[in-house]
Amino acid sequence: MITLAHISDVHLAPLPLVTPRELASKRLTGWLNWQFKRRGDMRPETLTALLDHLKAHDPDMTAVTGDMVNLALDEEITRAASWFTGLGDPEKVCAIPGNHDAYVPGALEKAISAYGNYMRGETLDNQPFPYVRRLGMVAMIGVSSAVTTPPFFAAGKVGADQIERLRKLLALLGEAGYFRVVMIHHPPHAEFADSRRLGLWDGSDFRAVLKQAGAEMILHGHTHLSSINAIPGPSQEIPVIGVAAASAAPEGHDAPGRYNLFRIEKVGTEWTCAMREYGYQRIGDEIALRLQMRIY
Repeated sequence: MITLAHISDVHLAPLPLVTPRELASKRLTGWLNWQFKRRGDMRPETLTALLDHLKAHDPDMTAVTGDMVNLALDEEITRAASWFTGLGDPEKVCAIPGNHDAYVPGALEKAISAYGNYMRGETLDNQPFPYVRRLGMVAMIGVSSAVTTPPFFAAGKVGADQIERLRKLLALLGEAGYFRVVMIHHPPHAEFADSRRLGLWDGSDFRAVLKQAGAEMILHGHTHLSSINAIPGPSQEIPVIGVAAASAAPEGHDAPGRYNLFRIEKVGTEWTCAMREYGYQRIGDEIALRLQMRIY
């Protein structure tokens, strides 16, 4: 049995001091959003307590599906690298970037340079994504949808070349009998992905590959909400699981900080996957078991 934890949208707080020069970009709109909204929503103590609760389960792997930072400032990237070190060794933590990690041109390259060991694995060529981490017969597949977008946009794009590499990887791992877990920041189901401003610009191409090659589960973040959806697979629907922002404070937030814990096991010739969601309630500071269900 493999135990897999999933968190997303860490948005490390507090925001460092920002210079006027740094605000002469898309960062200005993000800074205003932080000052008037997210500064009260994203709290470091919320995140710390949630991660302490998660670590007590000692998962075999923790998946982080993007948005470690807010404005992709150099100080934020350095802080995120230190945060990853505290979360665990790269052998037990795998991550992908989100749109905030590519907030301005050059930011994603800096992030990969700073904590790329957590976003690395087996690849088909010298391109960093998608990559594969294997835990027994469970394969974690990290896909990047992180691209720099104009102000007021938070969309993502995988790109045709990465989608083709993903198709090949899914086919190879499927033929070998792996339980394939795809990690992507932006949710791929059409109800959200087709949003021009917030969605996955090539979501239909991504879904087409999954329908052809298949996967057993998809994990995402981005929405700051806990959710369970599905997209078509070759023979059955593929579960699409989202998780609320890990640092979202309980008070005044519709979906306070949460994480998911999956137990993946092969019984005979069949895979099973059970999910438990832990997190804060809307009132109080207790972390509780909120949901328990079979996913696969």
